[in-house]
Amino acid sequence: MLRAFRDAFRIPDLQRKILFTLLLLAIYRLGSAIPTPGVNSATLSKANSGGLFGLISMISGGNLSQFSIFALGVLPYITASIVIQLLTTTIPALEKLSKEGEEGRKKINQYTRYAAVALGAVQATFFAAFINSNPSYIAIGWTPGVFTILVMVLTQVAGIAFTMWIGERITEVGVGNGISLIITAGIIARYPFEFQSTAALVRSDPEANWVIRLVAFAAVILVTIAGIVYVYQAERRVPVTYARARGGVAGQARGATQATWLPIKVNQAGVIPVIFASAMLIIPNLISSATTTRAPAVSAWIQTNLVFGQPLYIVLEAALIFGFTYLYNSVQFDPKRIAEQLREAGGFIPGVRPGTPTAEFLGSISGRLSLWGAIFLVVLTIIPQVVQRATGITTFQFSGTGLLIIVGVALETLKQLEAQLTVRRYDGFISKGRIRGRLNN
Repeated sequence: MLRAFRDAFRIPDLQRKILFTLLLLAIYRLGSAIPTPGVNSATLSKANSGGLFGLISMISGGNLSQFSIFALGVLPYITASIVIQLLTTTIPALEKLSKEGEEGRKKINQYTRYAAVALGAVQATFFAAFINSNPSYIAIGWTPGVFTILVMVLTQVAGIAFTMWIGERITEVGVGNGISLIITAGIIARYPFEFQSTAALVRSDPEANWVIRLVAFAAVILVTIAGIVYVYQAERRVPVTYARARGGVAGQARGATQATWLPIKVNQAGVIPVIFASAMLIIPNLISSATTTRAPAVSAWIQTNLVFGQPLYIVLEAALIFGFTYLYNSVQFDPKRIAEQLREAGGFIPGVRPGTPTAEFLGSISGRLSLWGAIFLVVLTIIPQVVQRATGITTFQFSGTGLLIIVGVALETLKQLEAQLTVRRYDGFISKGRIRGRLNN
C-alpha cells in the first residue's frame, strides 16, 4: 500500500490528481466549521451527540450534531442512490435506461441528483423543525418560526448540492470515488477529538486500570480491521466455461473452450443493511421525542430499552440487518438474469445444466453467502457496543460500520491507484518499444 502511494507521487499526473482530491476534501471539511444561520451549534452539539443523530452524525463527521452548512452532506445522495438502484430492477423504464450504456447511466445519475435534493429538502425540514422546537438551539438574534426554518432548509439544500458537486469532481478528475471519500473524511475527522476525550477520561481517574482497558480496546479494533479486510476481499469463485465457435489461436481446434470464473462476494451488500437498520431504529427515538409530554410512559420505555447498547436494541438491530441483507442481495444478484446471460454468451457451469438448474445453483450459493455476510455485519455491529460497555470507554466512537467504510474505501482507492500505475507503466513500455523500433529501422 505504501509503495503504491509513493509511486503515485512520483508521477506528475497522479500527483496532481491526489492533490486535487485532498484540496476538495479540505474545502468540504472547512464547511463543517460554518454553522447554519440561526443555529446555536454549541448547545445543539452538547444535547444531541448521540441517540437520534448517532449514525448520521458519525458518517457526516459531526456536521449534523452541530448542524453546519454541510450537516446532511452526502446522506440524501446515498439514500437516493439506494432507492434508484432498487427501483431500477422493478421499473421497466429505469431498467431500460441502465442497459443503454454511458448515456443511460448519465440519465440515471441525473435522476439520482434530483431525488437527493428533494429528499434532502424533506430531511432538512424535519431537522429544522426539531431545532425550532427548542429555543435554546436557536442562535441569539433569531426567533423560532417559519422564516428561520426556511433559511435553514435552503442552506441545507445548497450544502447538499455543493457536496454532490465536490464528490462528482473528485470521481471525474481526482482519485477514487468522491462520495465514498467524503464519508471517510467525515468519519476520520472525528478521531482527533475522540482521542483527546479518551485521554481526558484516563487522566480523570488514573487508578481505574485504564492501561489494561485501552490495550484490550485497541486489540479488538485491530482484530476487527483484520477481519474486515479478510471478509471484504473474500469471494466465492464459481467456475464458468465458454465454448468458442471457432478457434482464434494458432494450434487450437474449433469448438475449444475457455475457462474463467464468476466471482460472488461474501459481503455483497456492504454497509447498506446496517444503515437501513439504524434508520429504522431511529423511528422509535422520533416517537419518543414526540410523545414526551403526551405519553410519558411510552417515551420513558423507549428511552430505556430502545437506545444504543441495550439488549433489546441489539436484538432488533441484528434481526433488521439479517432481513435487509437478504432483501438487498436478492435485488442486486438475480440468478435467473445471470443464468440467461451465461446461456446467451455460450457459457455454462461445469456439471450444471444451463437455464433453470444454473439459476437454482447460483441462487443456493448466493443464499449461503448472504447468511455469512449477514452474520459478519451483525457481529461487526454488536462487537463495538459490547466492548464499549465492558471497557467503559465511551468517549471513542468505536463503530464497526465506520471501520467497514474506511477499510472498504481505502482498499478501493488503492486498487484504482495501482490500476492507474499499471496503465502508465504499460504505456511507457509501449512508447519505449516504438522508439526503439524506429531507431532500428
